[in-house]
Order: sequence, then C-alpha cells, then structure tokens
Amino acid sequence: MLLLFFLVWVVFNGRLTLEIALFGVAAAVAVFAFVCRFMDYSLQKELRFYRRIPAFFHYLYHLIREIIAANIAVFRLILTRKEQTEPVIVHVHTDLRSETARVILANSITLTPGTITVSMTDDDLLVHCLDRSLSAGMEDSVFVRLLKEMEEM
Repeated sequence: MLLLFFLVWVVFNGRLTLEIALFGVAAAVAVFAFVCRFMDYSLQKELRFYRRIPAFFHYLYHLIREIIAANIAVFRLILTRKEQTEPVIVHVHTDLRSETARVILANSITLTPGTITVSMTDDDLLVHCLDRSLSAGMEDSVFVRLLKEMEEM
C-alpha cells in the first residue's frame, strides 16, 4: 500500500519532480503509518504482498491460458452437432485455507467459459459445467496448486 499511496500522489500531481517526489514519500509514509496504526495493517503484510506479486502474475498467465483453452473447447461443442452436450453439476472440495483463495478459485472457475460457480460454502464449491468433459480435473487443477503455493508465501 505504501507504493500505491505514493503512486496516487504522483498521479494526482500530474508530474514528477524532486520536490513532488519528496513530499509524496512523506505523505505516503504518513498515510501508511495511519493505516498500520488504526486499520490492522502491518509492514509484514506489506512485504508478504510484494513477495506474492510474481506468483500472482504466474497465476494470471495460467488463468488466461485456461480461458483460451476453454473458449476453444466451448467453440468445438457449439460447432459439432453430432455430439450431444451433457450438462453436469460438479461438487468440488478444496483444502485452501483462506477465504480469499477460495473466492479467487471460484471466480477463476466462473471466468473460464463453460463453467459457472453456483455456490460456495466453506471448503465446497458447486460448479455447473456445460459439458461433462469440462469438469475433468477440477479439484486438482493448476488453479488450486498455484493458490496453495501463494497461501504458503
């Protein structure tokens, strides 16, 4: 957040000079100290966030790749009339610890075409799949593995 506060300062000023940068650093540190003191935030959480940035981009890369692959699979389902689609609702149990990771997993499933997360309760997701073939390997997907790695950071 410290970096974000500084970037907001620079954007609001519209230009970057030494004077603006120095005042921006001072203002960002003051706001960051306020946030740490009164909003249950800490420097350790900030450093953990920065350590997770490369893992986040790695996750984003895999998400985009899976979205493209699911687009192709749904496109194939639409174009081939000889196959009859078999919609299915799948119960997915995950052992992700944080609610944030479970929400990211549910949203990632919903973002991929052909699948929608219908409900999420604690460690369980209810996912509607356009076809049974789209439900294969959902519990041990790359999303779950990467989110577990991010939780351990």
